[in-house]
Amino acid sequence: MSSKIRVLIAEDFDIIRSEFKDIINNTDDMVVVGEAKSGAEIAELARTVPADIILMDIEMENVHAGIDAAQKIINENINVQIIFLTVHETEEMVINALSTGAADYVIKTSPPNDILEHIRNTYKGAPLLDQKIQNFMRAEFARLRRSEQSLLFFVTKLTSLTPAEKDLIRLLLKDKKVSEIAKIRSVEVVTVKTQITGLLNKFGCRRTKEIVKMLRDMKLDRFFLTDKGQSSS
Repeated sequence: MSSKIRVLIAEDFDIIRSEFKDIINNTDDMVVVGEAKSGAEIAELARTVPADIILMDIEMENVHAGIDAAQKIINENINVQIIFLTVHETEEMVINALSTGAADYVIKTSPPNDILEHIRNTYKGAPLLDQKIQNFMRAEFARLRRSEQSLLFFVTKLTSLTPAEKDLIRLLLKDKKVSEIAKIRSVEVVTVKTQITGLLNKFGCRRTKEIVKMLRDMKLDRFFLTDKGQSSS
């Protein structure tokens, strides 16, 4: 390799930052060109010091300092790849970190050679995500796909609702009982039960609580609660 991989390190603990610096500088193909102790410092350093890779601790001056700094750097289109360093490997943390547009994510306790390989592969444009992190990502993509499919299903069903069914859902979202709904709409209880059965069949649910929960989870309940609907039978 004709030129060395230029690395910036962002880590608030001096001893850890020094350890990573020694590991990198003891190679033949890498060099540390700058250090930072906070998200604010690394964001500024990235603007002024040309680098190929940033090793970014997630938790510095606050628990999301690294993520916030990475987002700033990426939004400014600075030509550098970011590898997150952390002791955490929870699914939520992985997703939050990589959703910034960072290239890779490495556990601090990984062997030095593994960390160096992550740097080399990211520099070559082939980030080497850990298997566990790949599994997290696949699980999240699957969850998002299911969520999108569920949302599409519900939106399709909602467009086919009659005014009476919309009004029924509005009252169910207000946690009204069947007897209360019948009284409000001036109809017999049996009429409300018949309409509820039709609603359940339309959404493929067994209980009205399922419909209510899914509408709330998808933030679709506000479309009913802000529209008083029509009290039709």
